[in-house]
Amino acid sequence: MKNSMRLIALLFLPILFTCANAQQSYLIDWNAIGKESIGHLVELIQIDSSNPPGNESEVVAYLEAVLAAEGIDTETYALEEDRANLVARINGNGSKRPILIMGHTDVVGVQADKWTEGPFSGVRKNGYIYGRGSLDDKDNVAAGLMVMALLKRYEVELDRDIIFLAESGEEGTPHVGINYMVEHHWDAIDAEYCLAEGGAGIITEGRVNIVSIETTEKMPRRATLIAKGTPGHGSVPRIDNAVSILAQAVAKASAWETEVRLNKTTRTYFQRMATISEPEDAFRFNNVENAAETEAIQQYFLETFPYHYSIMRTSVVPTVMTAGFRKNVIPSEASAILDIRMLPDEDVDGFYELLAAVIDDPRVSIVPEDIYRPAAPPSEIDNEMFQTLERVAKTMYPDVTVLPTMSTGATDMAQLRAMGVQAYGIGPARTMAEITSGRGAHGDDERIAEDAFTDLVRFMWNVIIEMAATQSN
Repeated sequence: MKNSMRLIALLFLPILFTCANAQQSYLIDWNAIGKESIGHLVELIQIDSSNPPGNESEVVAYLEAVLAAEGIDTETYALEEDRANLVARINGNGSKRPILIMGHTDVVGVQADKWTEGPFSGVRKNGYIYGRGSLDDKDNVAAGLMVMALLKRYEVELDRDIIFLAESGEEGTPHVGINYMVEHHWDAIDAEYCLAEGGAGIITEGRVNIVSIETTEKMPRRATLIAKGTPGHGSVPRIDNAVSILAQAVAKASAWETEVRLNKTTRTYFQRMATISEPEDAFRFNNVENAAETEAIQQYFLETFPYHYSIMRTSVVPTVMTAGFRKNVIPSEASAILDIRMLPDEDVDGFYELLAAVIDDPRVSIVPEDIYRPAAPPSEIDNEMFQTLERVAKTMYPDVTVLPTMSTGATDMAQLRAMGVQAYGIGPARTMAEITSGRGAHGDDERIAEDAFTDLVRFMWNVIIEMAATQSN
């Protein structure tokens, strides 16, 4: 396969597939369902739920009305009145544990003047739906809504309860959303498996040849470095200049080559990547743990595709520096934020101790950020759910390679994994041209292809049927 590195760049894209057996069991007019699903997504986009302030209760009101029309009962749970979470459940016979379908209803803010289409217009143009949340994460919300409606319409007999959670606050305020649900209403969402955002797929030359399923993620464990020195006039150099002290500390932290360590997800990822790559890349993927080769391989990854460098280690990246208030005044204090993303099994306190040793300057304090997403082990890649996701992908795309992936970012699946739920990230497909266009999640002119969104609904449906529908003898 040519240009494997370009293919991997798409591993943050979501993709969906068709399961032939599930379609044969329930003869669904996907053209009609696609149109209906798109209608819901457009209306959800048109609700401005930018966080801050969120106003997710407006989305919840919409979902409640749609589900009520289908005869599906809902419950709302709100720490703050305007920031409600919605839970709907379709009961199975209880012979197997539930599956949770989760999507978040808040979106990040926009710079409207940077958009060519209204960010909350939901306009449909040239086969795309435009708007904030079209990829993050109202597509998953709308898909989950549609799957629940179809389960009810077709009166599907289930071995498992199917739970739909439309959660608030994912974009930086999880205390009103997933944290609130886990800490105070766990019984409402307790499940064996979860499907949520975060998957990836690659469309090359008109076909899907790689599908990635997010099975784990790095832990955000940011810290602030605070350097202190003697203030004074800028015309007089000092050896204890806080700005200089900070700069040296940041340089040491940034240059630190942390320990290379793989887990089951990343090891399998590299092994499978080697099978579809050209010889030079295959050699690198096969030798990421080879002590004799690792230095050169790490440097290559760092220079050409930093994602691979990041998923092999706890990463330390300076992002913000604050110092001084006048050009002729030496400040008494300077600070910098390090965006630290730890591997799932990292010893947090131990890592901060190592960081202090690397900086090696008593004039610099390390102040960790409060932990808002817990440590959690990766979801399994040899259980029923992952095998079903893989089987559905291969049924639709016989030559596809399915990759378990670790996200360098963070999702609310971390809280679920910490509670023992096996959680997996999926989503809609995009091409390389679309990925590099800047119209992705959190970008200007965020958009989703209509056919990709319809496939998302279809894929989610087929996985749920495979996993939960009672099999006739």
